Amino acid sequence: MAHIRLSQAEFDALKAAAGAAGLTTSAFIRSLCLEGAGVRPFLGAGDRAVLELLANGLRAIGSNLNQIVRAINAGRLLAAGEIAGSINDAYVVATTVASEIAEMTRQSAATRRGKGS
Repeated sequence: MAHIRLSQAEFDALKAAAGAAGLTTSAFIRSLCLEGAGVRPFLGAGDRAVLELLANGLRAIGSNLNQIVRAINAGRLLAAGEIAGSINDAYVVATTVASEIAEMTRQSAATRRGKGS
């Protein structure tokens, strides 16, 4: 638990910013502190939903890659296209995740500065 002192005007501005971001005051302060410390980006509910969808895609691709490795280890021959397709899927999702995180971080910083997205 951390305690901070704010003037009434500062606290009112903080509450308004938290409300605009769709967060409680506590969650807003926590997100700002963690992002400022480089621990994690500031994400809203929509951002988390997008990341959850992308994480589900990564899990599915990981499962496919695991099945391919098991087949190869069992001595079964697989079509080169099947292997290349799974690797390409993993690459596309991984680059999408990186792009989404970068965009979410940019948007959240702009929102906190009052510049919208």
